Amino acid sequence: MVDLSVDLGFLKLKNPVLAASGTFGYGLEFKPFYDLELLGGFVVKGLYFNPREGNLPPRLIETPSGLINSIGLQGIGVEAFCREILPELAELDTAVIVNVCGEDEDEYARVAEYLSRFKGIAALELNISCPNVREGGRCPAQSSDATFRTVKKVKEVTPLPLITKLSPNVTDIVSIAIAAEEAGSEAISLVNTFLAMAVDIETRKPKLGNVIGGLSGPAIKPIALRMVFQVARAVKIPVIGIGGIFTAEDALEFMMVGASAIEVGTANFVDPDACLRIIQGMEKWAENHGIKNISEIIGSLKI
Repeated sequence: MVDLSVDLGFLKLKNPVLAASGTFGYGLEFKPFYDLELLGGFVVKGLYFNPREGNLPPRLIETPSGLINSIGLQGIGVEAFCREILPELAELDTAVIVNVCGEDEDEYARVAEYLSRFKGIAALELNISCPNVREGGRCPAQSSDATFRTVKKVKEVTPLPLITKLSPNVTDIVSIAIAAEEAGSEAISLVNTFLAMAVDIETRKPKLGNVIGGLSGPAIKPIALRMVFQVARAVKIPVIGIGGIFTAEDALEFMMVGASAIEVGTANFVDPDACLRIIQGMEKWAENHGIKNISEIIGSLKI
């Protein structure tokens, strides 16, 4: 039998596969499909302090090998989440990670502090990188200074482990990852979506109500893989790889370049069983290659 568990230092996962925020609802939506306790964990939809309607439709556009979304972080707000959903999630034997959002540093800290009052949360994923909320896709993760300030402020108000989710829409991903590490983040997750758009040539109008959205799916995987490789070599904290992971082979690539765990996003829309299929595929590959513990492959790329 292969030991699929991975130790992030602040959190031990039964396997390295997490469902990514924004593609898995609040977790309960996937209960009809399979036992959520089979996952390493999942990251719930992003939460602001108050409820949020999100962007105007249309909000999803398919592209070759990808998906552009401009949801705008629609959500029920942190108070409703803790009152109506968290009690049921807290009973699960798997890692429940909450994606934290904010209009500014104060709101990020306010949401994190509020969540810290409740049991059942394994870690917070600080979403400073969503590209489809502000005009032009601006976000704190595009600046080392803003990243450092935001992470530091959140760390001051919560004892929960912090995973900082980074944006690929930058020229130097490494410096921003180092800023998050220096500010106290326990881990880095990357990448979020790439700024993108689509045009209807008959109406000559953008296909998205928000004009610009975020591209995800297999189309972004090679770039995401490169960024994870660069960051994993530069920081001492664990890296969680995200970006176009649809198969066990994709997940293994991310781990070989240095990711300690991975998140599955867009694949959940295509195949609700994607996470389970990837877990099973990773286990089979490890068995076929004489791997006793999946952690053996982390950073094992030969250069």
